[in-house]
Amino acid sequence: MSIQNFWDNAAIAIGAVPRSELLIIAIAAVVVGFAGSLMVRGRVPLGGFVRTGSTLVLVGVLVVVLLQLSRFDPRLAVALPQIGLPEQIVEGGETRITKAADGHFWLRAEINGVPANFLIDTGATVTAISQDLADEARLEPRRGGLPVSIGTANGPVSAQLATIDELRFGNVTARGLDAVIAPTLGETNVVGMNLLSRLASYRVENASEEMVLVPNNPQEPLEVR
Repeated sequence: MSIQNFWDNAAIAIGAVPRSELLIIAIAAVVVGFAGSLMVRGRVPLGGFVRTGSTLVLVGVLVVVLLQLSRFDPRLAVALPQIGLPEQIVEGGETRITKAADGHFWLRAEINGVPANFLIDTGATVTAISQDLADEARLEPRRGGLPVSIGTANGPVSAQLATIDELRFGNVTARGLDAVIAPTLGETNVVGMNLLSRLASYRVENASEEMVLVPNNPQEPLEVR
């Protein structure tokens, strides 16, 4: 292999590494930790402090990653229902949601009084909930209703239509909202366009880092546990 080919392959490999602030911080902490170990061996002052500091940073990165993953794992979500989610701010009749570290907008809501995390998906026509959440919220498929087919990244899946009595978050309340219960979708709950279209408006601001939801009739801000 020529030197040029080596560097070309290296550039491709580097380009394939995900651009993540957490990843960059973790790599930097590893490098600093290695330097700290060399300082300790060389009896350089503050070497132990540098090494310990890098270890604490790595632990912090691990904690943040676990908190982000808690939204996708129901076993973790029981203990950590809202840690790891950006804060929902209600001001001036608007609910503002900051983009999460995974690049998506998440909100903490209540469905029929049951708290749950929802991914906001403007590409989804109908709000979708997991089977576990449907069971906890006592949400039953419509009697006599026929299964519907919804499109996913893995192809069409079968789902049952249901009606959410009340879905609340921030200063937004939606009643009698259509939803689909699809066991094959996993544990992620999704707010779709059938809810967003009920709002007076919604928009993305601050270089696409913040979503602003404006209801027609703002309600008292909801404190979700």
